[in-house]
Amino acid sequence: MDVESVADELYGLRPTEFTAAREQCAARAREAGDRELAARIRALRRPTLAAWASNLLVRARPDEARSLVALGEAARRAHRSPGGVRLRELDRRQHDLVAALAREAQRLTAEAGKEVGDAVREEVEATLRTVLADPGAAGAWLSGRLSRALGAPVGAEAAGAPDDGVPGRPPVAPTAPTGTEGASAAGKAPGPRTGPSPAGPRGGARAGSGDSGGTGRPDPAAARRTRREQHEAEQHEAERRRAEGEAAAARREAAAREDEARHARDALEGAEQRAHEADLRAEELVARLKEAQARKEAAHGAVRQARERALEAERAARRAAKHAQEAIGRLGR
Repeated sequence: MDVESVADELYGLRPTEFTAAREQCAARAREAGDRELAARIRALRRPTLAAWASNLLVRARPDEARSLVALGEAARRAHRSPGGVRLRELDRRQHDLVAALAREAQRLTAEAGKEVGDAVREEVEATLRTVLADPGAAGAWLSGRLSRALGAPVGAEAAGAPDDGVPGRPPVAPTAPTGTEGASAAGKAPGPRTGPSPAGPRGGARAGSGDSGGTGRPDPAAARRTRREQHEAEQHEAERRRAEGEAAAARREAAAREDEARHARDALEGAEQRAHEADLRAEELVARLKEAQARKEAAHGAVRQARERALEAERAARRAAKHAQEAIGRLGR
């Protein structure tokens, strides 16, 4: 038994089953004499509902999970070399896939016997958006061992996996994109953005316009159109980064509140366990008290019977002495 195999098993369970199973595994490790392993197992945190739903999605739909990670890789490459049409298409694909996977996670939890509401589904969506933006988060998610929903990364290239509740586990590398996107990234540097060239065709005039007369001068309309599209792309990028920053702050706050709630739940579990043990001890003491009371009553009953027998013996002795005295008197006459 090791912490990796135990974590794989525990994070596949429903949250309501997690704590008891974790304690059983830790107890087995202690009985085997491995206190360090027992401590590492006990350090595993019970997953929130959103984390459990995210783990369930990865385990049940691994192909779709890898597709999401690959889409995030493609989007990050596109943002490094902005192109309005390409970015809008990737954004649309990301939005559609995140929504579909979050609904699938909600359906899978229902199949597993636990209905979750829209709030949990929204936390799953936030996790999936973080996976798209952060390779480290993608690795943690693909492990299927999240203990809480993922927060937003600091930047689109943020490194390092969030705390997934598995001590010492290295982050899992995200799946590399395949097909033409992978070939483009490996085979050539990012090219210039798509769109009209500020100088127009090599001859200096747009085909059929006749404005430049073959002098090679730039087309002012094409240049204005290029500047306008570049400005729109920059505005889109600025809005995206601003939204990411606001979402990151909100998710950090939500993560802090979630940590507090998890600690409170752990404290409640401990208090409930101690109360249960106290109830068992009280029941045992009550049973022993009843038994002692019964023995006491039996002892008092025996004392009463012995006293009555002693009194009866004394009375018999006095009667016998009297009869003996009377017999002696008759002999004397």
